[in-house]
Amino acid sequence: MKKFLLTLAVACATTAMAQNDMGNITGNLESTFQYLRNDPLIDANQPPEKALINSYANIFYTKGKFSAGARVESYLPRIQGYPDRFDGTGIGFRYIGYKTDFIDLTIGNFYEQFGSGMIFRSYEQRALGYDNAMDGIRLKLNPYKGIRIKGFWGKQRLSFTDGRIINSAGLVRGFDGEMHVNQTFEKLKDFPIDIMIGAQFVSKYQEDDNDQLILPENVGAYGGRIGLRYKGFYLNGEYNIKENDPSSDNGYIYNNGHAALINFGYSRKGLGIVLSAKSTDNMSFRSDRTKDLQDALINFLPPTNKTHTYNLVATLYPYATQLLGEVGYQADIIYTVPKKSKIGGKYGMPININYSIINGSVQSGDGVSGQDSTQRLRPYSNTPFATSTSNYWHDFNVQIKRKFNKKFYAIGSYYNILINNDVIKVTDDAKGKINSHIGVLEMGYKINRKHSLRAEFQALFVNDVYDKATGQEVAQDKGNWATALIEYTISPNWFVSVMDQYNYGNPTEANRIHYIVGSVGYVKGATRIMGTYGRQRAGLFCVGGVCRFVPASNGLTVTLTQSF
Repeated sequence: MKKFLLTLAVACATTAMAQNDMGNITGNLESTFQYLRNDPLIDANQPPEKALINSYANIFYTKGKFSAGARVESYLPRIQGYPDRFDGTGIGFRYIGYKTDFIDLTIGNFYEQFGSGMIFRSYEQRALGYDNAMDGIRLKLNPYKGIRIKGFWGKQRLSFTDGRIINSAGLVRGFDGEMHVNQTFEKLKDFPIDIMIGAQFVSKYQEDDNDQLILPENVGAYGGRIGLRYKGFYLNGEYNIKENDPSSDNGYIYNNGHAALINFGYSRKGLGIVLSAKSTDNMSFRSDRTKDLQDALINFLPPTNKTHTYNLVATLYPYATQLLGEVGYQADIIYTVPKKSKIGGKYGMPININYSIINGSVQSGDGVSGQDSTQRLRPYSNTPFATSTSNYWHDFNVQIKRKFNKKFYAIGSYYNILINNDVIKVTDDAKGKINSHIGVLEMGYKINRKHSLRAEFQALFVNDVYDKATGQEVAQDKGNWATALIEYTISPNWFVSVMDQYNYGNPTEANRIHYIVGSVGYVKGATRIMGTYGRQRAGLFCVGGVCRFVPASNGLTVTLTQSF
């Protein structure tokens, strides 16, 4: 409480200074309230408190070269799906900073990323209840044109308990340098190829407290990256090595790990092409070797599959990045049929074709059962981009957008998603690979200047499988689904929508359930209020390959956001 009152006093003081032109204060507020009830049909339980609430308030102050900020968090108690270590009210994030053209210094909490994040990314994803903010010191330097240097030293946020931050056990240190060659060397200013090179190093320290093994207390990860750009073409690549890091994730083996990423792209008017390839092995990198799931992760492995937004596509069979190894490829093509052509019509017609495939990585050798100590400690070898025959995922999708006139548009999409449920566990009702086909039709109609209507119709079909016990073909997993949504908007303030997700193809007739949700929202300036009421299906909620489990629920959710 003392910390909270102190923060409130500082906020009031800085507000007073801002009003006297002695600085600038900005921030935002967010609060999510849930009132839940029992629904035995979907195994939704009412919590003992009946009502749950998460609240956040960010306050940022700047005055010339100085800055400061804090975030007050409150979980009384936390909403469903959040980690059980989140409770209480207190300061969840705070920092002071000093910045010039040459130096940028931060003490306290901060978020940062090196390259693509494959050996270090500190970030917050509030929708997932994920926050691994660093707590320590960060220094950024711009010593010369085109040269940027970053370094940090600190601990990671692990949880928020009894209204205070609890940091992870390990200490994390890192250094990153980047040079834009054409800016640094005057003679290359007009060179047609833009060149960027960079290097990164991250080290963690954690005391060896294992009685059975001699564990490395300092574990380093390092790598380099390069980016090339020529007219409409670009090519960038990054490669990292992580030294041996025995942990609960990998069964306490002493193999090194690697992470490689390559992106190639081309764009011109009406055409965009992106090709990506990623190879990882043994890249679980945590500041506490005993943790699992999304706890204490130092790094982030970017997904090589498209992020979907439609209800059935995004929530039924999402892909979670595999920390211990995968090889993935993706191709994404966007082509716009020209305006005023026979097919493109008056406004042109964008077509997006996307394909991604992810397999396991090859781990050759079998030293686990051998007598040689080196083999037992390093039971396999791995080569980057060596792909196994074990298919984890593939996704082929096509989307066509067509604007018929100023008032009416339509978007048609098809998705074929295959997921290996033995590897990426998304359901308890299926084994092996789940092959699904999904069709989506979205339509929008502008009634007049203020009123508009939008509708979505989605259907998901899963391939049947042979049941040896009955000798018949049966629906895989929970069978087929359908979703219908209609949304009405009164600009600029109101919107209302109703969505029904229906498991009409469930093999058990009693489980053919409608998940109906109604929403209404009001927006005025920087204030947004939205209320939803209805059923939420249990399952994984994923953002960018990072997932959390959300239990089934039935009830009211009200969200308030405000910026200032």
